[in-house]
This record gives sequence, structure tokens and C-alpha cells, in this order.
Amino acid sequence: MLSFFSDQIDKHKAVSEEEKTINDLEQSEGSHFPGDDYRPSDRKNWMDGLDVEKLTLNKIVWPGTHDSATNDIGIPLVSRPLAECQTLSIYDQLVLGTRVLDIRVQEDRHICHGILTSYNVDAVIDDVIRFLSETHSEIIILEMRTEYGHKDPPEFETYLTNKLGQFLIQQDDDLFNKAVSEILPKRVICIWKPRESPKPSRGGLLWNSDYLKDNWIDTDLPWKKFESNLKHLSEQQPLSSRKYFYRVENTVTPQADNPVVWVKPVTDRIRKYARLFISQCVAKGCGDKLQILSTDLIEEDFVDACVGLTHARIEGKV
Repeated sequence: MLSFFSDQIDKHKAVSEEEKTINDLEQSEGSHFPGDDYRPSDRKNWMDGLDVEKLTLNKIVWPGTHDSATNDIGIPLVSRPLAECQTLSIYDQLVLGTRVLDIRVQEDRHICHGILTSYNVDAVIDDVIRFLSETHSEIIILEMRTEYGHKDPPEFETYLTNKLGQFLIQQDDDLFNKAVSEILPKRVICIWKPRESPKPSRGGLLWNSDYLKDNWIDTDLPWKKFESNLKHLSEQQPLSSRKYFYRVENTVTPQADNPVVWVKPVTDRIRKYARLFISQCVAKGCGDKLQILSTDLIEEDFVDACVGLTHARIEGKV
């Protein structure tokens, strides 16, 4: 029993030391970067507010959400705080400016996060279509994947193409250098990641897992995650030659052996340092490599930071 309490004290100290390290970095070096003062006048249409003739896909810093469809997960006040990575609906996230969605499903086509479940994936698709019907130039990356430990929904590739066919952007390695204006009126890059079913074929309406990569690590330590994100990003190809999307998740994950297991207090250890991460990317020569930046509990300032760096790229400031 004494060893258990001793371990918990040590873990609390480790978290506190890492929070101090990342806070000290912000205090000493600041969170400024090219475009940090830019604010889109209309987050719902922020791509349209930029020059879509000059805005190529590889210049976009895509604001993304982690575990996007968990706003209604589990039982309120009981299991929900253990898995609720977003409080907004998919539609409200898109209106706020989110452009990359991370959707996890199980065999019956319901949203899930581990063993916890939520609404049918139809609700996600309906929200996406509603948003697309209200906008004209916004492109979305929609990642659909079977959750770890679950079976693939039967005929899910057919389901996705039937539901979203008119909006789907065909897989094309040359797409990354194209301007948004060249891609429209198609609006959705849909990446389907099954666990056992065959992955989508190249050149089809759905993209496969080869086109969305990351180097996620399972930790609740903010500085460890911050450093890992910078290291792995620095190892990627520059955007000008990259033929896949690379995601950095500005999140940390509750651990079962830690007394703090609710999502919000854990992820808040790193969530507020998104601007610091962008500034460090630029300072360390990775400003031309950052592509998708995802977060838990997305807010306006996170979107503004991503759009600001995107604007700076269009202006040739990065």
C-alpha cells in the first residue's frame, strides 16, 4: 500500500516538472510565429476567406480534432468524462473551423471510444453534408477508422461512397500541389482505415491509410509528448515533396495507473500550448513541415493559430 502511494506521488511530481518545463519554454521564447496575429473574419468559411487560387493543399495547416465524435459518448457524469475528447457536435466543430475529423466506428456503425459507444455514424455524415451545403470552398479531411479491438462495419466502403459520393475527392498523388480552386466543387478527402477488410485501392474515391500518417505516443506527460511531436515532425519530408498527410496531435492521454483519468484535466496539460508548438516548429526549421495539427476540446484560438500560419504561407512569410 505504501509503495502505491509513493508511486502516485512520484507520478504527480513528474507531471508537475514537465508542466514547468513547457511553461518555462513559453516564458523564455514566447509563442510568436509568422501570421500569429491573423484572425479569420468568418471561421465557418476561412478557406474561402483566403485566396483559393493561391491556396494549395500543401500550404494549409489543417485544424483537426482528436476523437471528433465523442461529444455524446458514454453516460453523462459517469463514464463520459473518461472519453469525451470533444464537447461540440461535428457540425459545430466544422463551423468553428475544424477541417480534419477523426471518426472511430465499431461493427454496428456506431461511434465508439474503446468500450464506450455513442450515436450512429449517420449523425456524423449528416452533419458533414449539412456543413457542405452551407459553404462553397471549404475542404474537409474525413478520417474513418475501425476502433482498436473492434470489427469492421460490413460493406462500410460502399456505405461511405453512397453517402458522400458527390463530394468525394478522388485519390490523386498530384493533388497536394493543386490549388483549392482546381479541386472544387469536390470537397471531401475521405480516408477509410479498416482493420481486417481490404483497404481502398489507389485512384479510387476513398483514400487509404498510406495517405494519413502520424507518430502518436501513449503518454500523459506534456513535455514528453511535445518533444516527441517536434522530433517526428522534423523527420518528415517538406510539404513541397510530400505525397501524404502528416498529423501532429497536441494531446496527452489519461493513463490507467494515474489517479487523474478524466480527459479534460489531463489534456489541458498540453492543449494550451498549441501556439508554442507552432512557434517552435518555425524556430527549429520545421515550419515548412507542419500540416495537420489536432487537439482535444477545440476552441477558436486553436483554429486561428492554424489559419494564421496558413495565411503567412500564402503571403510567402514562411
